[in-house]
Amino acid sequence: MKKKDIKILLVDDEPDILEIVGYNLSAEGYQVIKGENGLEAVELAKKHKPHLIILDVMMPKMDGIEACERIRELPELSETVITFLTARGEDYSQVAGFDAGADDYIAKPIKPKVLISKVKALLRRLKQTDEAADSVMKIGDLVIYKEEYKITLKGKEITLPRKEFELLS
Repeated sequence: MKKKDIKILLVDDEPDILEIVGYNLSAEGYQVIKGENGLEAVELAKKHKPHLIILDVMMPKMDGIEACERIRELPELSETVITFLTARGEDYSQVAGFDAGADDYIAKPIKPKVLISKVKALLRRLKQTDEAADSVMKIGDLVIYKEEYKITLKGKEITLPRKEFELLS
């Protein structure tokens, strides 16, 4: 997946954070969608199906913890990576964030280069999940394990020459 195809939802009630972080993410080549509160986060996530969501904890209308919980309830967003970017650094806030379904928790202030590095690391997790899903193909009772060059039909292993295996897969 190319950077220009990666959608990042950035949600914070501070306009300066939206501008600075949004600018840096856009400069890296990502598509950035911005929201200002938790309710907007849930609606924008449903609409755009981002690959990564960056949430503040303390926001009006709905806080980031509740927004994260609601997003995690949506099956179509189950693979979306969620991280908090917040000034709340207390242990209980971090625990609440992870309990709500977050993949990471980043404390403000953070330097833009460090944030971009963290974003890249989080997106690598997503890429690894995609690659793992792509390595096994199921068609009815036929299962093709691309990485292992293995095929099973109704649970019974079938051996094929490499070229035939590649044609089949």
